[in-house]
Amino acid sequence: MIRSRKLATLLATVSFGALVASAASAESLQDVMKRRGLTENDMLAAAKTYNPTGKLDEFMVFSSGGQSGQVIVYGVPSMRILKYIGVFTPEPWQGYGYDDESKRVLKEGSEVQGRSVLWGDTHHPALSETNGESDGQWLFINDKNTPRIAVVDLRDFETKQIVQNPILQSEHGGAFVSPNTDYLMEPAQYPSPLGGEFAPLEQFNEKYRGAVTYWKFNREKGRIEPENSFSIELPPYSQDLSDFGKGPSDGWAFVNSFCTERYVGGIERGRPPFEAGCSAKDSDFLHVINWKKAAELVKAGKAKKVNGHSVLPMDVAIKEGILVLIPEPKSPHGADVT
Repeated sequence: MIRSRKLATLLATVSFGALVASAASAESLQDVMKRRGLTENDMLAAAKTYNPTGKLDEFMVFSSGGQSGQVIVYGVPSMRILKYIGVFTPEPWQGYGYDDESKRVLKEGSEVQGRSVLWGDTHHPALSETNGESDGQWLFINDKNTPRIAVVDLRDFETKQIVQNPILQSEHGGAFVSPNTDYLMEPAQYPSPLGGEFAPLEQFNEKYRGAVTYWKFNREKGRIEPENSFSIELPPYSQDLSDFGKGPSDGWAFVNSFCTERYVGGIERGRPPFEAGCSAKDSDFLHVINWKKAAELVKAGKAKKVNGHSVLPMDVAIKEGILVLIPEPKSPHGADVT
């Protein structure tokens, strides 16, 4: 008897649900608009972003996660989050940093000056390119905190390698790829003694330097080759976002800068705040670098070794004509080549 009552209740519930569903499905578009107070523009906006089940988005966007240390992937036009790619930070909820492979990747890329750094500050990811066009095979993302560069394989959306910059103490948000992804470019942010030695700020002009690193990328192996990479010593400015030349400008690279005033602060001593001191002049400099010739100079033995890494000295770069500074409006943030 009790079982019969339960069955009757269940059937009644299902019937009611079917009735409601039938009534809802019988609604016209105009009925829904009226019931919900929607305009034609509202419906058009919804139609532009709606993706039915089983239909792929037209585009995927790879966005830096900032201090989450990850990459966020979402679809356009649906705006659905498709994937969180673990990079610099362990993520227990998806197992990143806990299985043998990702644990090894994190361990190899997290040792910074004798300490294990298991968080990152990701900015400005870059897709691999072929003939200057994005090919969607690899993704590169930086850690602004340490600084580091990570390699993500877009066949499985997994981080495969993390490398630590051997001479920089900071970098300004980005990994930028050459037209065929044989090199990645990583510019410094704040000037520092290259290699990590201490020097007082009173010796800023003499001991502090900017730099840009060119990481050699082996596309067949899908790995950065630190032993075949090099850096160029730059003036003690704050280098910024960058890009490689393409087409007629292939072989050149373009690196913004700010704080060419070389201001080091001192608000506690009555001096202007750091930001004001770094914006005193009307212009900063675009660094224009012949990176292909720089690579040849390194092979010819013109570089010095800093922490086992090849660094082309600034005086050599100037003498060989591979570094040109072009004035640009102050405090730029972004350099793009068509």
